[in-house]
Amino acid sequence: MTESPYLSAVIPVFNEEKIVAEALRRIQAFFSLKNYPWECLIVSDGSTDSTCERAREAITAAGVPNFHLIENSQNRGKGAAAKQGMLAAGGRYILLTDVDLSAPIKEVDKLIQALEEGSDVAIGSRALHAPSADVQQSLRRRVLGRLFNLIVRVLLLRDFYDTQCGFKCFRKEAAHRLFTMQTLDGFSFDVEILFLAKKNGLQVKEVPVMWRQGRDTKVRFFRDSFRMVRDLFLLRRRYF
Repeated sequence: MTESPYLSAVIPVFNEEKIVAEALRRIQAFFSLKNYPWECLIVSDGSTDSTCERAREAITAAGVPNFHLIENSQNRGKGAAAKQGMLAAGGRYILLTDVDLSAPIKEVDKLIQALEEGSDVAIGSRALHAPSADVQQSLRRRVLGRLFNLIVRVLLLRDFYDTQCGFKCFRKEAAHRLFTMQTLDGFSFDVEILFLAKKNGLQVKEVPVMWRQGRDTKVRFFRDSFRMVRDLFLLRRRYF
């Protein structure tokens, strides 16, 4: 009987042919130092470049059965890809991370510690400061991030300083419960997941993590910021 994973890593990807292979190499290097069973699910959100081909090549080169590629023919949004991967993951703990590994994969140890201390969800934060959590990001991204978080705090959630850091870890039961209820397919899904966690009485801990902005972000600041704010008003109408 195959042992269930202790940790699952879920990576939504869309047109990431330049970096997906290196991300998988770094993830394998990290997990090779651990003595627990793991898995990594790469969910392609309708990629139209060579992302899936590069991922398959990297998986073959890795020579381990821990990687699983899920290919979708249609682009539905990061939230949809994240939901698919999180519901398919079987680990005791399930990490959701971006493929550029802006938060280094080793930072997952901090999130796991929070879960083992009793939290249901642990979220990486670029807003909280700690000696071991250096954050490097552009001024534009910092300003827009703080503005969006201010709107989140006014409309929906007052408890968190950084809802959008793409580095979150869940107990499996919490992940499957929350992502089953998720309705948003775009970038604002993080806010909905955290809102649902608080609404359902789950314990969420915000943890300062090291973070370095990727050079080739798929977020288009003005277009996607407008859509995300629109989604916040949609969530407010839906849940209040």
